[in-house]
Amino acid sequence: MDKKRLMQVAAGKMKAQLVLKNAHVFAGFTGKFLTTDIAIQDGYIAGLGQYDGEKELDLLGKYITPGFIDSHVHIESSMLTPFGFAQAVVPKGTTTVVADPHEIANVGGEMGIQYMLDASESLPLQIKFMLPSCVPATPLEDAGAVLNARELKPFLKDSRVLGLGELMDVPGVLNESETVWDKLDMIGPHHFVDGHAPMLKGKELMGYAAAGVDSDHECVTVEEAEDRLAAGMYLMIREGSAAHNLEALLPVINEHNSRFCCFCADDRHPGDLMNEGGVNAMVREAVKLGLPVWQALQMATVNPASYFGIRDTGVIAPGRRADLLVFSNLDDWEPEEVYTHGKLAAREGKCITELWDSIEIPPVPTRLSKSVNLPELGLEHFNLPMKGNMANVIGLIPKQLLTRHLWLEVPVKDGVAVASPDQDILKLAVFERHNNTGKCGLGLVKGFGLKKGAIAQTIGHDSHNLIVIGANDQDMLIASKSLESCGGGIAIAVDGTVEEILPLPVGGLMTDKSATEAAKQAEKMEKLAFNLGVDREYDPFLTLAFLSLPVIPELKLTDRGLVKVLEGSIIGIDEYRQ
Repeated sequence: MDKKRLMQVAAGKMKAQLVLKNAHVFAGFTGKFLTTDIAIQDGYIAGLGQYDGEKELDLLGKYITPGFIDSHVHIESSMLTPFGFAQAVVPKGTTTVVADPHEIANVGGEMGIQYMLDASESLPLQIKFMLPSCVPATPLEDAGAVLNARELKPFLKDSRVLGLGELMDVPGVLNESETVWDKLDMIGPHHFVDGHAPMLKGKELMGYAAAGVDSDHECVTVEEAEDRLAAGMYLMIREGSAAHNLEALLPVINEHNSRFCCFCADDRHPGDLMNEGGVNAMVREAVKLGLPVWQALQMATVNPASYFGIRDTGVIAPGRRADLLVFSNLDDWEPEEVYTHGKLAAREGKCITELWDSIEIPPVPTRLSKSVNLPELGLEHFNLPMKGNMANVIGLIPKQLLTRHLWLEVPVKDGVAVASPDQDILKLAVFERHNNTGKCGLGLVKGFGLKKGAIAQTIGHDSHNLIVIGANDQDMLIASKSLESCGGGIAIAVDGTVEEILPLPVGGLMTDKSATEAAKQAEKMEKLAFNLGVDREYDPFLTLAFLSLPVIPELKLTDRGLVKVLEGSIIGIDEYRQ
């Protein structure tokens, strides 16, 4: 940025390259709309007022807001590369995201992080990064890599890296794990630490905050949210494809604390991003539920910019990037035009072809394109021996990542647990898929609703081993085996045949196809999953993915076995542990 030239334009000494005239412009610091012009020079805002430009566009009283900021997102969870993700979110008004690449880091380690940095350059979307703090998330699972402070610290030299991503290993913080504290100690005064602490309260929460954790996006109740704010932590309200927390947490927000609250889409599938939107969908829903427009807009713009110290965005003011959204009205929150760094990037929900076609996409490293390595699977791998007919069962909770620990009578045949769709009890398996170790965890799930067939995927938060759920062992086997040859992805098998498959050859997590193509196939597969009986309260694929995340209570399954999360221990399927 040429500050002197920007000053000359702002002071009226020279014409601006572009002036957007006669607009109602949202002033983020005041929470008010001003009727004014916006002068833009070299991709930055020079000033507000009456300006002349080499090019002038009369907006005839339309509304302009800063581009929206997603305060916590995993790009990989969209199943899109950074380029495809940008294609999906920019037309909906997201112009900056703070991404935690811990999904691809669990698959490819440092190479995974570097790939995301390389693939994020030169996009019409500003992508900042938080370094993955938990690779693997816990010692109760096996990932494709192990990242300690030594491997992570060099990345802090990159100006796009803002700090340490969601610190899921709460016991490691409180029990003074050397590995965890080495990562905390590498964080300097100008970096940040995002939190991940569901159900934490009291002195344990105080200890967690005292360790330097600055935020949390895992709150599901008003009490949890108020506790975080009282502890001086920013509250990130999440509305993903699987976890829906906005409506429950909105009552927390008032004029005294809203400046410390942000929105985050966290994990959203491509169809949801393109149809409903990302941050704009949260603004729309929040306003619909009664949140004042000014507070919703601040939570989507200036608040996350202030939290993360992103000084060049978040408000429409001199010296900030010209990341701007033009709205005809403030009802549907679908931007008519999206400007990123002063260039028109999208109009009427469509990317501007000339701009996007000029972007160079880096190649995918071999390690990421050949990331699925499984043993020769057979039906014997799905045998789940039982001593009796009582078992520990994972109980699903609608619209939450939390699960219940159930102790139930389950169907057993010849000493082996079997799925029973009529009782809504399905079999679950997790296979280590990175290094062909042969490790496999088996368990049972209640609440998913699948009546026939099986769903397998190489998306299994956070270690991303192969996870498969099914109504019978044969379809579970067929769905699982189909994913190795295509480099990973999602497969649905029914009656001995793979009915649908979505290849995700980039780390077994992302497709190299466009957002439109990926969304179309994902929606087709989602429809099939629902037709096979999956309860519509759940996103079939994200719900499945989080059944292997051993940091969110109560009961989860990894390649090492059934995890009782709050105890941090692995238990037997028929070991009574209530």
